[in-house]
Amino acid sequence: MEKPYVLRSDDGGVATLTLNRGERFNPLSEEMLAELLAAFKAIAQDEAVRVVVLAAAGKAFCAGHDLKQMRATPEAAYYQKLFQQCSKLMLLMQQMPQPVIARVQGLATAAGCQLVAMCDLAVAAVDARFAVSGVNVGLFCSTPAVALSRNVSRKQAVEMLLTGDFIDAQTALQRGLVNRVVPQDALDAEIAGLTASILAKPAVAIAMGKQLFYKQIEMGIDAAYQLAGQTMACNMMDDAAQEGVQAFIEKRAPSWKV
Repeated sequence: MEKPYVLRSDDGGVATLTLNRGERFNPLSEEMLAELLAAFKAIAQDEAVRVVVLAAAGKAFCAGHDLKQMRATPEAAYYQKLFQQCSKLMLLMQQMPQPVIARVQGLATAAGCQLVAMCDLAVAAVDARFAVSGVNVGLFCSTPAVALSRNVSRKQAVEMLLTGDFIDAQTALQRGLVNRVVPQDALDAEIAGLTASILAKPAVAIAMGKQLFYKQIEMGIDAAYQLAGQTMACNMMDDAAQEGVQAFIEKRAPSWKV
């Protein structure tokens, strides 16, 4: 039997999904996209999962779409279906209630860089490198541009898209593409610290806050404040917020069901 394209492991409220084609730099083939989409759909409905870590086997995180597979079917309908499938995955990662953390080593190129950008948080090894390099083969990274332009400034995004040049992990950190950069052997510990901090918070507040963040950022400021006020009012009515505020008033640790 062919080995799975995506591996899942669960531990203490954290689900880790691992891209499992490390020998090929984990391309987003049809099969990889299908298994990732199915895995994220399952996790989105799993209340036992509080945080998702997206990792990758081998020396690289993800080299983007499988160009050999794409070249084998030169049909517009096929390409449209493929990119629609990819877009569904990217949107699901943002729309699901659990935060998603990218664990990045080696290369993250084209749609692989897009994958990092669509995660809520990203921790990179010092040797990680990032590029939206499709332009080097005549294919402008249009769908990765959507994610990249919502992470870094316009001119920095356009430069990466027009040149296809790589940036290193420290540059990615400075530009806002990743949250933290650590030595390779410290990746797991750094991510464990992030997940522990999130797990200590009420699930309802995390889910509500994630949804609000991405909705408001696409709105005008008036509409954003209106939505944010409604969200805070709903959040405040939740038992966890009531207990948290009461604990603050009484100068004690909150006792809530996280």
